[in-house]
Amino acid sequence: MFDDDDPYLARVRQIASTFPGSAEKVSHGRPALYTTKVFAYYGGSLKVDGEWVQHPHSLVLLPDADDRQALLEDERVYAPAYLGPSGWIGVDLDDDTDWTEVTELLDASFRLTAPKRLVAELDSDG
Repeated sequence: MFDDDDPYLARVRQIASTFPGSAEKVSHGRPALYTTKVFAYYGGSLKVDGEWVQHPHSLVLLPDADDRQALLEDERVYAPAYLGPSGWIGVDLDDDTDWTEVTELLDASFRLTAPKRLVAELDSDG
């Protein structure tokens, strides 16, 4: 369900590697970035009119609750299957992606899912 040579995946991996204790595993056929809990998946899908629509070049993550609605108003953002009802979003990645924004979204998701000691380590590194 993913290509290891995908340049967007490579960029996501590079950013995620800067978070303390982060690792990667394949979960449900997609790369999952995690500490003790997953903080992001690469690739997602959703059902539209009964049909599955794939978003292979996207990042699925948990944003700050206060930011979620505004993010969903962006045409690049969708509520992914299964995780959307729990507050997660998917963000399509392309050649015009703002990687600073992606880093900020990954940071928020990391902070919401990682153990307190890893968040403290992240804060002490910055």
